[in-house]
Amino acid sequence: MKTKVKCSHMAAVIAAMTLVASQAQADISNGVIKIGVMNDQSGPYADNCGAGSTASVKMAVDDHGGAINGMPVEIVVADDQNKPDIGVAQALKWIEQEGVDVIVGCSASSIALAVQDVMNTHEKPYLIAGTATSDTTNAKCTPYGTNWAYDTYTLAKGSVMAQLAQGLDEWYFITVDYTFGKQWQEDATKFIEENGGKVVGSILHPLGTNDFSSQLLQAQASGAKVIGIANAGADLANVLKQAREFGIADAGQVLAPLGMQVNNVHGIGLETMQGLVASAPAYWDQSDEARAFSERWSAQMGDRKPNESQTVTYSAVNHYLKAVEATGSDAGPDVMASMREMPVDDVFTQATIREDGVVLRDMLQVQVKTPAESEYPWDYYKVIGNLPAADIWRPLSESECPLVKN
Repeated sequence: MKTKVKCSHMAAVIAAMTLVASQAQADISNGVIKIGVMNDQSGPYADNCGAGSTASVKMAVDDHGGAINGMPVEIVVADDQNKPDIGVAQALKWIEQEGVDVIVGCSASSIALAVQDVMNTHEKPYLIAGTATSDTTNAKCTPYGTNWAYDTYTLAKGSVMAQLAQGLDEWYFITVDYTFGKQWQEDATKFIEENGGKVVGSILHPLGTNDFSSQLLQAQASGAKVIGIANAGADLANVLKQAREFGIADAGQVLAPLGMQVNNVHGIGLETMQGLVASAPAYWDQSDEARAFSERWSAQMGDRKPNESQTVTYSAVNHYLKAVEATGSDAGPDVMASMREMPVDDVFTQATIREDGVVLRDMLQVQVKTPAESEYPWDYYKVIGNLPAADIWRPLSESECPLVKN
């Protein structure tokens, strides 16, 4: 009799465990959590994101044991080639044919806005970790898009205010000719004019420009105190290197990139970049925990350190996986609700997700070291201040996001 009772009890336990496992699998579409990594893998922004962002995603997955509630996590990667039509086609293929549950993106602004629309239509999370347009969380915000790094507003404010504090109030802009660059210049102009400065002129250049001699000559001729540079990636490297060859800084004009990342400093060199000030969401060398993370990252990427976009990519995916674990589901609405409810807390990010999708984080104010100050490989930044989230991000009172209740 006792044997029968024990067997019945064991059968009930097994049945219950089977039910729980079946329920967990039922709540995870296709029995797998699939993460799509989309960015420039081969063009002018590849060094900013590319394989390094993929390495950060892998680390986040590894830190969760490669599975959530017993369901495996898979990663797929695509090169958007800096073309919106390719980015959209890939996103649709992933979602409609391959069962991708979330995309973490570090794409050009035009691609990010288009992909965010796709993700919104299909109710899938879109984790933006390196795209700078503020439209993703402002006029064109969606319930499924979150911005983990920075935007044109935060970067412009950090750079402009640092220069204005030194009396550098006359600006000329060299700007990349698409949404991102124009918006960046617009945001910077707002801060300049609101604080008593003026913009004396500007010139556009195509994405992927190799020769900036025409733009630099016009910037020199303007007589502006500051030459604001509203571009990124290989374009930023090219314009700064050529500005040094032209002797612009030696002649008294200040070069002010509206944004930069630590890999840009590595590629361009301290001789050219020394003294430049910027705002950064994170820095690989900011703490013991950050350095330990970066050592693990370097094991995948060789003699490199993660830049700002690559560090926050880890934060984005880590938080997403925590939300899947908490809800037991990879359904977009459930996961997004959990992501917004839970505080973001990891080695690089302590924040909350605002209703417009902004990951409301403090920013670091950094200055590029001189060659004499740099003591070891990739020792490029001095952290000279902290920029509180409430001061550096666009206030909700100015938001055009339809999700914000004014």
